[in-house]
Amino acid sequence: MRPQRILVVDDAATVRMYHRSILEGAGFEVVVAINGIEALEKTLTAPVPFDLYLVDINMPKLDGYGFLRELRSQDIPQAPAVMISTEAQAQDKRRAWEAGANFYLVKPIKPDALLAYIRLLLGPGGAA
Repeated sequence: MRPQRILVVDDAATVRMYHRSILEGAGFEVVVAINGIEALEKTLTAPVPFDLYLVDINMPKLDGYGFLRELRSQDIPQAPAVMISTEAQAQDKRRAWEAGANFYLVKPIKPDALLAYIRLLLGPGGAA
C-alpha cells in the first residue's frame, strides 16, 4: 500500500521544512510547492493524486485562496485541503472555506495537533 501523499504549499522555506519533517516522520509522502502556481502545476501533472493539501494563504504569484478556488474548479479527484496561516480573523476563515478549504489552522501549530487534524480528514487509513 502506498503512503498517503500530501502537497505542502508555502512560500517560506522554514515552514515547508518544518511541515515536511513532521509529515514524513509520521509516514506520509510529502511534495512541496512555493506558491499556488507551482502547486497547481504539480497537482495537474502528478502521476498519482494527492490525498491532502496543506496550504498557506499569503504567497506570491497565486495565494492560497486562489489556489484552492482553481483546484476546486478542476475536473480531477478532489482531496481535503487544510488552510494554515498566521491570519486569525473570522473573515480569513470564511474566505478559506468559501475557496474550498476543509479546515483552517492558525500558525504556529504543534506537530501533534497538525497530525491529529490531518488524520481526522484522511480517516483511519492515515499514516501511522
